[in-house]
Amino acid sequence: MTVVSRRFAIAALTAIAASAWSPLSWAGDRATKEEAVAMVKKAIAQYKANGKDKTFAEINAKNPMFFDRDLYVYVATLDGIDVAHAANPKLVGKNLAQLKDADGVPFVEHIIAMAKSGKPGWVDYKWPNPVSKQIDEKTTYVEAFDGHAFCAGVYR
Repeated sequence: MTVVSRRFAIAALTAIAASAWSPLSWAGDRATKEEAVAMVKKAIAQYKANGKDKTFAEINAKNPMFFDRDLYVYVATLDGIDVAHAANPKLVGKNLAQLKDADGVPFVEHIIAMAKSGKPGWVDYKWPNPVSKQIDEKTTYVEAFDGHAFCAGVYR
C-alpha cells in the first residue's frame, strides 16, 4: 500500500466514522409510525394483563418495551394528568392539559380530544427530541383505554 493510498484509506475511514454520529445517519434509526402504533398497543395489552400500577411503573422505569431510541410511551388521564412517561418521569402527576408546543399549539388538548372521541388517531406538534435534544416536529398516535390516553409519537 502506497503512502497516498494509505492516507486515502485513513481519510475514508475517518469520514465514515464521523458520519456514523451525524444527525443524517441517525435519521435512519428513527422510529416509524407503525412502531408507535405497536408500542401503544403493547402498553394497552400490558395494562390489560398486569393492571394499571404495574404497567405505569414499567413505563416510568424506562423499560425498553416502552422506550426505544426516540420512541416512548406516555399516558395521561382524560383530564390531562400525566400518569406515566417513559422519557420524562418527572412529568408524572402534573396536569399538562394547558401545555402548548413551541408554536403555541395546545397539543395536549388535541390529544385529550382525540382520546375522548373514542377513535385512535394522530396529533401533530413540536416537542423536544430525547435523542437530538432539539425541538422537532412530532406526530403522536393516541388510543384511549380505560379512561386514559395512551400515546407514542415519532419525530419527523
